[in-house]
Amino acid sequence: MAPQLKRVRSDWQGAVLVCGKCSKKLDGGFGKKGRTPLAKLLRKILGLKKGRKATLGVVETRCLGICPRAGVALVDGRRPGEWLVVPREADIVELAARLERTPVVADEPR
Repeated sequence: MAPQLKRVRSDWQGAVLVCGKCSKKLDGGFGKKGRTPLAKLLRKILGLKKGRKATLGVVETRCLGICPRAGVALVDGRRPGEWLVVPREADIVELAARLERTPVVADEPR
């Protein structure tokens, strides 16, 4: 008999996946000095709490397989059919606003 799965509560309403390999190739690449990784900058601009207490999870993943030049691949889990390539010179404040405006998919009943 398999052990029961344990549920852990989270305040996340969605997850944003940021390609870690792209971020590493840019040596950060974002922020005032161009040294801050995209995931870290998004968390800061969106004012997210840590871990499960955040309203939106920003997770740095392994390679997503797009490998753009001078950009970072990003997937908003609430819109999995639309991947984004964020160029180094992109307006991250506008990107954060776009991520905040994305509608939340209804949860399954608990």
